[in-house]
Amino acid sequence: MIYREHYIEPVREFYDSDLIKIITGIRRSGKSVILEQIKKEIEQKTDNVIYLNFEDKRILTNIQNSNDLINYIENNKKEGRCYIFLDEIQMLEDWQEACKTLRLYNNSVFITGSNSKLLSKEFTKELSGRYVSFKVRPFVYKEILEYTKELGKEANITDYLVWGGFPKRFEFDTEDARNRYLNDLDDTIVINDLLNRYKIKKENLFKNFVNYILRSNSRIVSAQSIHNYIKDKNENCSINTIIKYLSYLEEAYIIESVKQYSSKTKTELAYYYKIYNTDVAFNSIRCMDNRYDLTHNLENIVYNELIYMGYKINVFSNNGRKIDFLAQKNNKKYYIQVAYSIAEEKTYNREFSAFTNIDNLSQKIIITNDDIDYSTSTVRHIKLKEFLLMNSLENN
Repeated sequence: MIYREHYIEPVREFYDSDLIKIITGIRRSGKSVILEQIKKEIEQKTDNVIYLNFEDKRILTNIQNSNDLINYIENNKKEGRCYIFLDEIQMLEDWQEACKTLRLYNNSVFITGSNSKLLSKEFTKELSGRYVSFKVRPFVYKEILEYTKELGKEANITDYLVWGGFPKRFEFDTEDARNRYLNDLDDTIVINDLLNRYKIKKENLFKNFVNYILRSNSRIVSAQSIHNYIKDKNENCSINTIIKYLSYLEEAYIIESVKQYSSKTKTELAYYYKIYNTDVAFNSIRCMDNRYDLTHNLENIVYNELIYMGYKINVFSNNGRKIDFLAQKNNKKYYIQVAYSIAEEKTYNREFSAFTNIDNLSQKIIITNDDIDYSTSTVRHIKLKEFLLMNSLENN
């Protein structure tokens, strides 16, 4: 597996901190691999290291609660600071209590947990002031290139636009195996985890809701518009239920909602937002007859890549003209439009007109899958194949 320095670097300065280091993110995004890579780094300077994987039945058979874990650590650690790695810790009863205790006795604690059971709201409540968290995402394109090279395979942009970046999927040699893996992963992450966790009784309603949301990536939605769709399907649910279901998907890192920033009010509009999938495979596995939604997936991919680059993202309303992204970092603003192609005049005019009356103090960028450079004196065109290799929007 490739070395994911992008995620390890921010953790490194906390190696010797008594704060609990939580590596979180959607299931199968590579959290356990990163935990192992951090462990190997630390083992270069000390052998006072303990690693436990709570998906291993042998571990859970002998360590069943927080007291068992504390006793095991005390009986097996050496003199001096001990580095403790607890993988899939949510399998253990009262794991929070164990972690809070262990950090007090010259231990450096690192944990990972399944997204559906170790969620931001939970560890904020249980470990308030005692932790730092680091979110891991599926591969971006640069990582895909590195990993497929390691596997002796080739990567291409269209494959990324359709099937996304879950690391394990690149190990399969056939479409059937890849699709089976992604569908099983979807069933586990999206359906089984959430249905069981939240004891959702209206299973069909929830599945219809999920299918609608994951097919609506890169689109502006509201709780009311989702409610109207569900109602048209002859399902009965309240807007409060819709809001609750959306929160389940966000807490499980399946989707992210991006608020719209209005130039008119100079504020974020909380009731009006866009949905982006953590991985576009969630959309594609729901498509029939290979009719993949490349246009919206492309925008979703650009969003994921910008987040990876460290930008804060809003949707922007330029006096009624929608701009896909207002990206901000280091006190710099970038107004970004995304389109699959602007070769046709109508599309070209529509996309460029979104920048009307925006001053030239901030960069105006359009990202497309075209090979021709459509840059103008005021708008910078970035070809998708070039954007996917960039580390920043700064001019090279």
